[in-house]
Amino acid sequence: MTDAARRRANLFARRSWAETSRISAILRKETVGGALLLAGALLALVWSNSPWSEGYRALRDLRLGPASLHLDLSMATWAADGLLAIFFFVAGLELKREFVAGDLRDPRRAAVPVAAAAGGVVVPAVLYLLIAGGAGAKGWAIPTATDIAFALAVLAVVGRFLPSALRTFLLTLAVVDDLLAIVIIAVFYTAHLSVVPLLGALVPLAIFAVLVQRRVRSWWLLLPLAAVTWALVHASGVHATVAGILLAFTVPVIRSQAAGGPDAGPGLAEHFEHRFRPISAGVAVPVFAFLSAGVTIGGIAGLATALTDRVALGIVVGLVVGKPVGIMTATWLVSRFTRADLDEGLNWLDVLGLALLGGIGFTVSLLIGELAFGLGSERDGHVKVAVLAGSLLAATVATVILRARGRLYRRLYEAETVDRDHDGVPDIYQRESDRPTG
Repeated sequence: MTDAARRRANLFARRSWAETSRISAILRKETVGGALLLAGALLALVWSNSPWSEGYRALRDLRLGPASLHLDLSMATWAADGLLAIFFFVAGLELKREFVAGDLRDPRRAAVPVAAAAGGVVVPAVLYLLIAGGAGAKGWAIPTATDIAFALAVLAVVGRFLPSALRTFLLTLAVVDDLLAIVIIAVFYTAHLSVVPLLGALVPLAIFAVLVQRRVRSWWLLLPLAAVTWALVHASGVHATVAGILLAFTVPVIRSQAAGGPDAGPGLAEHFEHRFRPISAGVAVPVFAFLSAGVTIGGIAGLATALTDRVALGIVVGLVVGKPVGIMTATWLVSRFTRADLDEGLNWLDVLGLALLGGIGFTVSLLIGELAFGLGSERDGHVKVAVLAGSLLAATVATVILRARGRLYRRLYEAETVDRDHDGVPDIYQRESDRPTG
């Protein structure tokens, strides 16, 4: 079997150096965002359980915005509907780039993370329904989400030497997971639908699409159109974060032929991603975490009460058991039907560690919990406790497994970073004929 054929037959085979470098840069930014997210969530928990908790609730419920446009929203709603639209815009850009110009434009490479993401939605939803059921059934999607920033922050601490293909797999899995989450939100958590505003949103969206297809970058043109699209989607009853995905999908990934085609440098999608990813990771997600994670626990007794609720139990089981089982099962089925083996040096314990990181469902899980049960309700409080507990438990178990594999990871990492010819590209990413001689 040739080297090329062997790579095609391997799961988590080494990706191209260009993609590896780009993904590594994204991981560094998301890792910083994950640290800020954790800080925001911790601050919210401390404040909401302190003697000054009324101040936190007053800040969360403070209303801002023009009432005439039905945009007099609370700070918590602005964070969930507005700031997370930026988060989903960046996720949409990354997803489109992966499937248009990234390594995942090859269906064989795309099959693994897409199948894993689908499995990571179906299995936790089923487990949740089996446990919660009844009045809690409307929260079925809460344990189906993976938090990119939180998961990558954990990975940065315990998976520094993880092979690049596995780190890329986790990132791609989380991005596809976000797309599935936004579809679920749009389809299952739209309480009412106003057709006129929704159709009206197509006008600024179409103008935005025409401008970006013409490679217009002027913020004073694009931002107002994006804001109007968001406002109309919000008015329609569809969750406003859907506007972020729709806007992202209109942005071209590959440069125009007039500009030299795909080899002439980054396209507009990558340009926007560089501009907005720091805002998403450094501002949008941490502020949302701060305004959403605050829940009064009430000591050990209150924690026990929350976690014995069937909805909370379903969420914890869905995140800690359902996500890894779904991801592992789907990945195994892909390998079974394609007759692909794990890449050299890896085993299924590595995949289990990543699958457990997929059980960190912080940001989008909190959002879906608010949509399902109502912000500030008693059950919403139980949801928050369960999401925090389930995410921390999944992260802890993943840490134990990934730490245990650390010695092997270091050996693989060192092999991937050797650069004897000092040309900036590790030798393992070059064919023998590509390397300088003499």
